[in-house]
Amino acid sequence: MKIISLLGSTGSIGRNVLAVVRQFPDRYKVAALAAGTNIAELKRQVVEFEPRCISVASEELASKLRAELPVGFSGRIFWGLEGNRAVATAEESDMTVSAVVGSVGLLPTLDAIAAGKDIGLANKETLVMAGALVMDAVRRHNVRLLPIDSEHSAIFQALEAGRRQDLSRIILTASGGPFRDWPREKLARVTPEQALAHPNWDMGRKISIDSATLMNKGLEVIEARWLFDVAPEQIGVVVHPQSIVHSLVEFIDGSVVAQLGIPDMRIPIAYALSYPERLGLGLSRLSLSQCGNLSFEKPDYEHFPALQLAFDALEQGGVKPTVLNAANEVAVKCFLEGRIAFLDIAAIVASTMAQTGNGSALDLQEILHADEQARKIAARIIETN
Repeated sequence: MKIISLLGSTGSIGRNVLAVVRQFPDRYKVAALAAGTNIAELKRQVVEFEPRCISVASEELASKLRAELPVGFSGRIFWGLEGNRAVATAEESDMTVSAVVGSVGLLPTLDAIAAGKDIGLANKETLVMAGALVMDAVRRHNVRLLPIDSEHSAIFQALEAGRRQDLSRIILTASGGPFRDWPREKLARVTPEQALAHPNWDMGRKISIDSATLMNKGLEVIEARWLFDVAPEQIGVVVHPQSIVHSLVEFIDGSVVAQLGIPDMRIPIAYALSYPERLGLGLSRLSLSQCGNLSFEKPDYEHFPALQLAFDALEQGGVKPTVLNAANEVAVKCFLEGRIAFLDIAAIVASTMAQTGNGSALDLQEILHADEQARKIAARIIETN
C-alpha cells in the first residue's frame, strides 16, 4: 500500500491522480490533500478519501470548509503556504504528488524531499525555478523524483530502451496549441476563451494559455534539462498536432525511441505512482490504423517567441529561468483578466528578462528574491503600457 499526499487535488491533474487511486484502492491510500479555492470539490474528495490532513488557500476558506464537512471528520485543516507544506510532509505518506500550478509548488516540494518523500512531479515550475537546487536535494536525501507530465514521462520511459551514456538527445513534442496555423495579425485579436480551447488535452486555465503561446513547451525544455541531466543543446522540440507521440529519445547510433499513447493523463500518472510496474487502467487502446497520418514540423520561433525565450533563459542560466517563469505567470493572469493582448505575454516576459540581473541558481533566497522582483517589474511594465 502506497500512501500519497496530493498538492493541487481539485485541479485537472489532481482529479486524475485521485481517479487512479479510486481505481486501485488496494494499492493506494490518500493521507493528505491540498487545494486552492474550490472547497466544494475538496469536500467531496475529503468525504470519499478520508485524508487526515487538508489545506486550502486561506483561513476564511478553511473555516468555511470545516463548517461544511461531516461532523465525524477529525482531521486537521491548514491554509496557505504553510498548509501546502504540511500536506507535502504529512508523516504517514510515502509519496508527495505535486499537481499545483505555478511557483507555489517549489517550497512544499523541497520540504517533501527533505522529509524523505518520493516525488511525483506535475508542477514543472519547481524545476524551472530551481532545477539545480531541487535535483541536488533529491540526490542528498536519496529519494526518487518521477515525472508526471506526459512529455517527460514519455522521455523517462523511452530512456529505458538504452544506456544513458549512449543518449544523443531528447525530443519534446508539442501539439502547437489552438493557434498553430494562425497568421500573426489574427493572433493579436485572440481572446482568453479562444486560448483556453486546447484541441487535444483537458488542462487548467494557466496551462492552456501557456500551451497556446508555446511557453508551456519552453518550461518543459528547462524542466527536462534538470530532470534528465542533459545539456541544453541536447534538447529539441518538434510540433506534433495529433498528440499521439508524447516525446522521443535519440541514441548515438541514430535509433529514435518514441512513446505513443492516447492523450489521457491517467497513463503517465499511473506510471509514476506504480513505477517500475505498469497498471491495467482499462482505457481505450491506441489504434494506429485509425490514427491517420502523424505529422511533425519545426516550431516557428518567430511566430511563438515564448519558446525561444525559454531557451534563452536556459542559456543565460542562474536565476533567469525563475525570472522567465515569474513574468509569465503575471502576464498570463493579466491576459485572462482581459488587461493585455495575447501577443503581449511574450513581450512582457522578454522585457522583464532584459530588466533583471542574474544570481545563483543554488541559493534559495536568491531564487525567491528573483521571483519577487520579476513579478514587480512585469506588473510595472503592464501598468505603464
